[in-house]
Amino acid sequence: MNLIKKNRFLQKITQSFFVVTMMTALAVFTSHSNAQNRLSIAEVKGGLHMITGPGGNIGVRITSEGVILIDDKFPQDFDEIQSLVASVSDLPVRYVINTHHHGDHSGSNAGFLPIAEVIAHKNARENMIRGNQDGLPRIVYSGETSVFLGGVEVQVYHLGRGHTNGDSVVYFPDLKTVHGGDLLHGTAPFIDYGNGGSSHGWVGTMNNILAIDFDTAIPGHGAVMNRRDVLNFRNQMEAVRERMTSLIRNGLESDDAPDEIIDEGLSWTQAENGLFMQRSIPGFYEEISAEID
Repeated sequence: MNLIKKNRFLQKITQSFFVVTMMTALAVFTSHSNAQNRLSIAEVKGGLHMITGPGGNIGVRITSEGVILIDDKFPQDFDEIQSLVASVSDLPVRYVINTHHHGDHSGSNAGFLPIAEVIAHKNARENMIRGNQDGLPRIVYSGETSVFLGGVEVQVYHLGRGHTNGDSVVYFPDLKTVHGGDLLHGTAPFIDYGNGGSSHGWVGTMNNILAIDFDTAIPGHGAVMNRRDVLNFRNQMEAVRERMTSLIRNGLESDDAPDEIIDEGLSWTQAENGLFMQRSIPGFYEEISAEID
């Protein structure tokens, strides 16, 4: 290879390497930027924000002595949660309250435990232990508890079975707002029968929630609700139970339940709400069948 050709060859190699390097750097930067912008935060009411994005909705209660979080999404979200909290408060997170054990609501517990206390219902902690989850809460309760911080009271209640056997409902009495975790869902609920969930218990738990003096509700997933939305959620749970009961009494077989339960008047049973259909129907069929027997 003569000198001119050799120089041209080296030039092309250098240019190619530069292009590949720049493309790789851009890809890494884009990936990093996307990873750092999974979540967003918005005000619900004065002193209360909600962090949304993949995983469960986080409640952010700001006080003069620190921040109380309701749920904390996935493990990889810890840093971004901290960054978003810092955008609305100069004070640290002091408490995290888990509404239940699922990893999209309690996944950052391990990150928060060195700097804050994590609180959950005793059944939620037991579910975490059984599932070999990290970040076990150091504080548990059975019926109800409260956190007092900076002149703010945050009340926590176990109002019965529903999504799981360890669901917590968090109430901000000064704001007339509840955070229901996955007891409230913007699309369709999942009944976790493997961890004590129950459609029958869920109706009773919803009635207990509706007995609280609130006008605003943060669901586990989806947009902020008002009281009418929560009532409609309870009503659809009852209606879906009634439909399954009727179908079983008319000879429905379990294999046919996912198709036969579909009703155009019940949004939860529609195909696009596959979470309810695919994951809850087998246990739901068994639960209703046992009630009929």
